[in-house]
Amino acid sequence: MSPEEALALDAADPGHRELFDIPPAEPFGEVAYFAGNSLGLRPKATRTELLEDLDSWGALGVEGHLEGKRPWLPYHELLTAPAARLVGALPSETVVMNSLTVNLHLLMVSFYRPTPSRYRILIEDSAFPSDSYAVQSQARFHGYDDAVVRVQPAEVLDRLGDDVALVLLGGVNYLTGELMDIPAITAAGQSAGAVVGWDLAHAAGNVPLALHEWGVDFAAWCSYKYLNSGPGSLAGAFVHERHLSGDRPRFEGWWSTDAATRFEMAPYSRPPQSADAWQVSNPPIFSMSPVRTSLEIFDRIGITALRERSLRLTAYLESLLDVPIITPTDPARRGAQLSLRISGALTAGELSKQLRFEYGVIADAREPDVLRLAPVPLYSTYHDCWRAAAALAEVIPG
Repeated sequence: MSPEEALALDAADPGHRELFDIPPAEPFGEVAYFAGNSLGLRPKATRTELLEDLDSWGALGVEGHLEGKRPWLPYHELLTAPAARLVGALPSETVVMNSLTVNLHLLMVSFYRPTPSRYRILIEDSAFPSDSYAVQSQARFHGYDDAVVRVQPAEVLDRLGDDVALVLLGGVNYLTGELMDIPAITAAGQSAGAVVGWDLAHAAGNVPLALHEWGVDFAAWCSYKYLNSGPGSLAGAFVHERHLSGDRPRFEGWWSTDAATRFEMAPYSRPPQSADAWQVSNPPIFSMSPVRTSLEIFDRIGITALRERSLRLTAYLESLLDVPIITPTDPARRGAQLSLRISGALTAGELSKQLRFEYGVIADAREPDVLRLAPVPLYSTYHDCWRAAAALAEVIPG
């Protein structure tokens, strides 16, 4: 495939690159950016809209809570409905708050309730380390040092048993890019008597989700990867509506109580029957602003259209590569990612540096031998894919 053919594909199947700031790379003009599964690029509107929110602070001081273009007191509600649409949930089931691992801990307070006969936590063997640390620490907190069971994704259904209290898996595996069968695993885990939760860090904004329809018990996701909300930005959380009433244990704070009575300053909480009840703290407005900007882009374009372009773009990149790929070959079983197994004198980290500084291609390395390429449908191009494949062919001769 020639660069001219790649450019022709871009003309016929354009993404939305014009909405984003693309880092420069001399002498190539712009980088070919394949690290959106680690940190998404900045939407151009983010700077303008964040400055608008900052200016409200300067112009209004404390009155910005109730006045201005986007008052702060109800600001988090601006994110609820678009976040719910993105993950296939009801607004009452969805909240944007905290960071991903904090949300997982807050949710496990409610949903990991071990007993002497049912206390194990099932995770995938290649889970992101933060998930491993989180479930291990939750198990230890409850007095179980041997609770965590690590399995290969294909073995999850075989390991379900009456000793499993919680199944917590990545919707799309961070290392391999494999898309898990979320509805089937959820149904099987619940049938076995377990609670089923999902880490959607690599799934939200990457693949269509239907958390309410699938009956997922709870889920959490970050917003700085495919959701392009900035480094360490706020995360999302989902709690299925069947869990929103009743007396399920939960940590609470200032923002856990019903907004209608919050300023009565009562000494006890009156939690709403929504995911807002899992909030603890006053939300950080200037961190919410980029999330709101990003969610508006997804609302406008639609995750279905993005997924369709993602399938085309990822398949095109795959067709150009002559390197072992550990991501599933079935397009339905992967997200916008191809993970390459690197062999030879260079480590993955050394290879990624060479690609960046000699070819203007930014990829993500997982040492010692996995290079991850994420052709993000919002801003990646077919010509980017051609550049990455051509660079790899020079650096790793066949």
